Amino acid sequence: MANTLARYAAWKRRGDFIFLSGVVAVDIPSRKVIRGFDDLPPGIGPAIGQTGEFSTDATDGPILAQTWFVFDQIRANMKDAGGAMKDVFKLVQYFRHLSDFPRYKSVRDMFFPEEPPVSTVVEVSGMMPSPEIVIEVEATAYLPLGGG
Repeated sequence: MANTLARYAAWKRRGDFIFLSGVVAVDIPSRKVIRGFDDLPPGIGPAIGQTGEFSTDATDGPILAQTWFVFDQIRANMKDAGGAMKDVFKLVQYFRHLSDFPRYKSVRDMFFPEEPPVSTVVEVSGMMPSPEIVIEVEATAYLPLGGG
């Protein structure tokens, strides 16, 4: 539940709700910012839009790779909380550039194939811990204590 990137909890339960802190694309154990497809596990890049063309991948890679990493972390936090992605009903999405939204959405939809959560989208001037961060997502989930 702890987040070693900074001193705060990755998530907290309050009654039937799980509140997740904003997630950015930093591999916490290595303290490495996810910059593009090469920073993801093998096979993920092509599944989320990697083309093999340097100019396209250099432009699209940061938002696509960071989006996948962020949602994979949200999925891991939800599992840690005893839930799943289907329990997430609200997202707040912070973008460095709103023009990244269509590419972001294509990856987000892979994590929510049935029904997307309600959303708030905001453009910001910067995010911690690095200017290379292009997306941050916080999530709220409904997960009844009784399991139903």
